[in-house]
Amino acid sequence: MTARVAILMGSPNDHDKMAPAAQTLERYGIEADVRVMSAHRSPAAVAEFASTARDEGFAAIICGAGMAAHLAGAVAAQTTLPVIGVPLSGGAINGWDSLLATVQMPRGIPVATVAVDGAMNAALLAVQMLAIDNPDLVTALEDHRSEMTPR
Repeated sequence: MTARVAILMGSPNDHDKMAPAAQTLERYGIEADVRVMSAHRSPAAVAEFASTARDEGFAAIICGAGMAAHLAGAVAAQTTLPVIGVPLSGGAINGWDSLLATVQMPRGIPVATVAVDGAMNAALLAVQMLAIDNPDLVTALEDHRSEMTPR
């Protein structure tokens, strides 16, 4: 069965900032299911998705949101899958608010958090998680690291 990772974003306006996550997953042959879901505008849909994601075959969930950035936390509260938060820039303090909202989760409900606008790193972290028991992904990650090494 092919690994699937969900990429959720709080608004359609976040698409350009989250596109590197889908592109990175595609590079590794991992199916990305991209959806727009708001923790504030559609909380029931977020809860329904998150609570059934494992049964639907997802291995991890990447959530990108700006300002209050409650999406990753709202998802993490409803699933035991790994949740990776991508704080997005914008607003009055250019992403610092979303960074703090994403990283400051209560004990027992973790969200792995990458840098502001770090969608590519979120996808790479998901790939590393999936590589734990997938030697082909390990090789692909090692090859990617080798390509990044200055010569």
